Amino acid sequence: MNGEEKKRFMARSLELAQKGWGNTHPNPMVGAVIVENDRIVAEGWHEQAGQDHAEVAALKSLGRLPKPGASLICTLEPCSTAGRTGPCTEAIVQAGLRHVIIGSVDPKPEHSGAGVEWLKKHGISVETRVLVDECDDLNLIYNNWVSRGRPLFAGKTATTIDGRIATRTGESQWITGPSARADVMRWRRLFPSIAVGSGTVLSDAPRLTSRREGEEEWSPIRFVFDGMLTSAMERTLPSIYTDEFSHRTVAVTTAQAGTGYARRIESGGAQVWVLPSINTQVPIGEFRSRCIEEGITGVYFEGGPRLLSEIIRERQLDYLFAYRAPILFGDERAPSTLRGLRTEKLEQGLRLENVRHATFDADQLMRGRLVYPGRLNVDEILFGDG
Repeated sequence: MNGEEKKRFMARSLELAQKGWGNTHPNPMVGAVIVENDRIVAEGWHEQAGQDHAEVAALKSLGRLPKPGASLICTLEPCSTAGRTGPCTEAIVQAGLRHVIIGSVDPKPEHSGAGVEWLKKHGISVETRVLVDECDDLNLIYNNWVSRGRPLFAGKTATTIDGRIATRTGESQWITGPSARADVMRWRRLFPSIAVGSGTVLSDAPRLTSRREGEEEWSPIRFVFDGMLTSAMERTLPSIYTDEFSHRTVAVTTAQAGTGYARRIESGGAQVWVLPSINTQVPIGEFRSRCIEEGITGVYFEGGPRLLSEIIRERQLDYLFAYRAPILFGDERAPSTLRGLRTEKLEQGLRLENVRHATFDADQLMRGRLVYPGRLNVDEILFGDG
């Protein structure tokens, strides 16, 4: 099997892994194929936590022992410890496989490389890092969770070429086109939760669900950041607190908010998280800690400039999805993505690393992990959720 064939089989394993898109948390997405005589004879993927891992699924799909000389190609290092399912390394050895090709090594510090070493000790040849960048990117939420012990906080922006999110009158639907918005739905489907500010809820009445062609509407956990529960002060509660997914909605607030408003939100089936704070601003660090307690591995922030700026000011945003449309406003009074930072030198800017690009018709996406400067110069933020 030459290098190009290995990449081709790994690419197929990546396609299979994505069949578990959004369903495997807190586990990673993994795909695997079994190859005999340079031909795929069995495929498998991890469908959801607690079910068969991809390697075992592929072996079961084969329905027999692999032929001598067969290879297993999988996107992630096979596990060597027993959890809710048995260790994949043991299943590989029992099946008689003698060659395994791996994309990513397990990012868990306590497990990294253990599966590779276990296989080698049992006489199996192992190759790693085939399409490793693609395999790592597939599990950016999981990798962050197990390596840093905290959920991935990712922000989304959709702007003009000159960085504006709406006209001066507030018109923003739609800056990007249908293909880019469909990609947003794809990421909504991946992240276990989504977050906006109360201003977005009151002005846009978003459903915050994933609506993809050919699939049923699906709701992540929907967080509403609302330090005073102003979203519950309206005569009619916003639909996010009363719709069919209300049990997936959580208002995140402070002790400064009235308990009556909290009870009103809860009456529709939604939850309320009251976080300790000395003022009416929801403390981002406390929110992250609560997410860790609840086992929430990632949050997709779609709020306006106020919420995004607050998270960045606290150096809590880990990742950014930046969509850009081929349109210019040229209006300094049109709202921009961020506010409140004073950047005097290039070295003070926030940068992205491990950047990936995609094009959706005329729109572009740049996404990557945020790298903060040594110090953020913060001016007073002009609050106002967009």
